[in-house]
Amino acid sequence: MTDKAASSVPSTPPAPHFLRAVIAEDLRSGKHGGRVVTRFPPEPNGYLHYGHAKSIILNFGLAAENGGRCHLRFDDTNPLKEDVEFEDSICDAVRWLGYDWGEHRYHASDYYDDFYRFAEWFIEQGLAYIDSQSAEEMRAARGTLTEPGRASPDRDRSAAESLALFRRMKAGEFADGRYVLRLKIDMASPNLNLRDPAIYRIRHASHHRTGDKWCVYPLYDYAHCISDALERITHSICTLEFQDHRPLYDWVIEKLADGGLLERPLPRQYEFARLNLTYVVLSKRKLIEMVSKGLVDGWDDPRMPTLVGARRRGFTANGFRLLIERTGVSKNDHWLDMSLLENAMRDDLNEIAERRVAVLDPLKLIIDNYPAGKSEDCFAPNHPQKPELGKRALPLSRELWIERDDFMETPPKGYFRLSPGKEVRLRYGYIVQCVGVDKDAAGNIIAVHATYDPDTKSGTPGAETRKVKGNIHWLSAAHAKTAEVRLYDRLFAVPFPGARNPLGDAGGEAPDTELEERDYLDDLNSNSKKIITGYIEAALAEAAPETRFQFERQGYFVADLADHSKETPVFNRAVTLKDSWVSGIKM
Repeated sequence: MTDKAASSVPSTPPAPHFLRAVIAEDLRSGKHGGRVVTRFPPEPNGYLHYGHAKSIILNFGLAAENGGRCHLRFDDTNPLKEDVEFEDSICDAVRWLGYDWGEHRYHASDYYDDFYRFAEWFIEQGLAYIDSQSAEEMRAARGTLTEPGRASPDRDRSAAESLALFRRMKAGEFADGRYVLRLKIDMASPNLNLRDPAIYRIRHASHHRTGDKWCVYPLYDYAHCISDALERITHSICTLEFQDHRPLYDWVIEKLADGGLLERPLPRQYEFARLNLTYVVLSKRKLIEMVSKGLVDGWDDPRMPTLVGARRRGFTANGFRLLIERTGVSKNDHWLDMSLLENAMRDDLNEIAERRVAVLDPLKLIIDNYPAGKSEDCFAPNHPQKPELGKRALPLSRELWIERDDFMETPPKGYFRLSPGKEVRLRYGYIVQCVGVDKDAAGNIIAVHATYDPDTKSGTPGAETRKVKGNIHWLSAAHAKTAEVRLYDRLFAVPFPGARNPLGDAGGEAPDTELEERDYLDDLNSNSKKIITGYIEAALAEAAPETRFQFERQGYFVADLADHSKETPVFNRAVTLKDSWVSGIKM
C-alpha cells in the first residue's frame, strides 16, 4: 500500500536542503546536459531501517522533482552475506515508501566483467599491484593520521608478474587471503583511503546471482564509483561517513576516464548527514543481536527501527517524508528526538485515518431505564474534518462497555467523567446519570448503573440544550467484538542506549554510538509492548490488514499485517494521540 502526500497536513516553512540547491545549480549550468540521475545502492544483506528511508526519499525524491530517474542497484560484492530474500525485502520497502525504479534495477554483479577488465588495465598502467601481505600486515603498515604508511615489499612488483598472479587468482589457484590486488596511489597521503587501497580479494564462495563463476570479488570503494559511472549517474548521494572516501572515488573514475574507459562527465559524490534518532539503535550488529536473542519478535517487530517493522506498526510512508521535509538535509551530523518522527506520523495519520471506537479497559455500564432487548443506531462521523466520508451507525443498547477510567466512585476535584450522581454524555448518544454500582465480594466495581434522558440524543432537535462537561465513548455489549490489541511504545527507555553522556561537549553533534559506557541492552524499555483484549466496533473485524484508524480518545492503530483476520482481529498501536514522553521520561 502506498501513501499519497496529504495536502492538509500541518505545514512548516521548508527546512534547509543543500542538495536541492546543488542540483538546481547543475541544471542551470548544464553540467550534466540537463540530466538528473541518482541511485539507491543497498547491500542485500539485511532489512532496511529508518536511516535508509532518508536515503530512499532523497535519491528517488530529488530525481522525481527534477524530471530525472533513480536507479535501484544492489551492491552485491560480498557473496558470504547476501541473499535474494533481502533483495525482495528491499524492493518491498522502496515500493512501500512510494517509489519505483521502473526498468532501472541493477546489481554490482552486472559489472563483474567490467570491474575485472578495468583492474587488469590498472595493473598494465603500473597503477595496481598484487600484494602477498596478510590483512594484519597491511593494517600495521598503513600508518596513522600523523604517520605515513610503509610501502609493501610487493609494491614494485612488475606489471607482468602482477597481471599473471591476478589471472591465476581468478582461475582459483590460491586460497582465500593469499593475495590481494591494491591500487598504487600514495602511502604518505594524509587521507588513509588513498594509501594503496585493496580493490580485489580472493573469496571462494558461491554468489546468489553468478554462482561459482568468480572466486575474486571487488571491494566496495572500487566497485561503487565504477558502477555509478557505467550507469551515467549524475549525483551520487551518500552519508557523511563516505566523505573521506570521495578522493578515492574520484581518483578511480578519473583515471579510467583519462584512459578512455569511462565516459565524461563523471558522477559527483555528495554527502549528507544521516538520520540519527534518539531511543533507537540502527547498528546492524545490534539489530541482529536483538533478533537472535529473541528480545524482539523478529525483523518486522513493530518496535524495531526497520522499515518492515514501521510498516507493521502502522507508520506511514508520508510520515517519513514529512520528517525529512521538516528537519532538512545538511552536512552536519546531529540528533533528532524520536518525538519529531512520532509527530510527523500523528499529523499524517490524523489526515488519513478514519475514526472508530474501541474500549480497551472495559467496565460494564447498565442503563436501567433503557428497555431490555431494544437497540437503536447512533451516528458518528467517519472523519470530523471530512464530511464527504459520511457517517456510520453505532448500535446502542441497555448494556454498554465504557473505559474503566471514565468512572470514579470518589472523584477528585475537576473530574468531569462518570461518578455517583453525575451526568455525562455518551458520545453520539444520550446524557446519562450514574445511580449506583455493583461490586464483587472483594469490593471491586464490576458494573455501573445509570439512567438516560430520552430527549438528549445527539443530532435530534433540542438535544444540545442540555449541557454537560463530560463526554465518554462506549460500545454496545451486545454488538461489540473482542480483539487483541497490542500497545507498542519505544523500544528503549533512554534517549541514547548504552551511553551516559553521549553529547558531551559536542554542542548537540552526533556522537560515536559504538563507544558505549554500558550494555545498550540494559536500556531496553520493559513496557515497550503490552497485549490486551479489548472491544471494537464489529465492522473493524472486516478491515483489511494494514488499514489504519484513529481509535477515538486512544490513539492511532492499524490492523496487523500478519495476524489480523475477521475471526481474530488484531490491532497494533502506531502512536498515541499526544506525546507522552517529556525530557526523556515516560509520563
